[in-house]
Amino acid sequence: MKELSIKIKIADREYPMKVDANDEEKIRLAGKKINEKIKLYRDQFGIDDKQDLLAMVAFDSLFEKIQVESDQEDTGTSVTEKIIYLNKLISAELK
Repeated sequence: MKELSIKIKIADREYPMKVDANDEEKIRLAGKKINEKIKLYRDQFGIDDKQDLLAMVAFDSLFEKIQVESDQEDTGTSVTEKIIYLNKLISAELK
């Protein structure tokens, strides 16, 4: 595991961190997306307070994560139900 020392700039503030080389690209992308959301909220709502903007981004990001997890759970349930149904059809045909 190779660690890199990088700096990520979020809301005009730099954050030094050590990251696994394999994760660098994802970490930089996360920083970029945070800054894009900050800009979106600043432009959309005219908010300049960085703490408010970061709170809104944190809330929005967590909501998206919860939504994805919920969708994945629903998909998993649906797939399981279909497999059970297909199993019953196959079992009925084999009898």
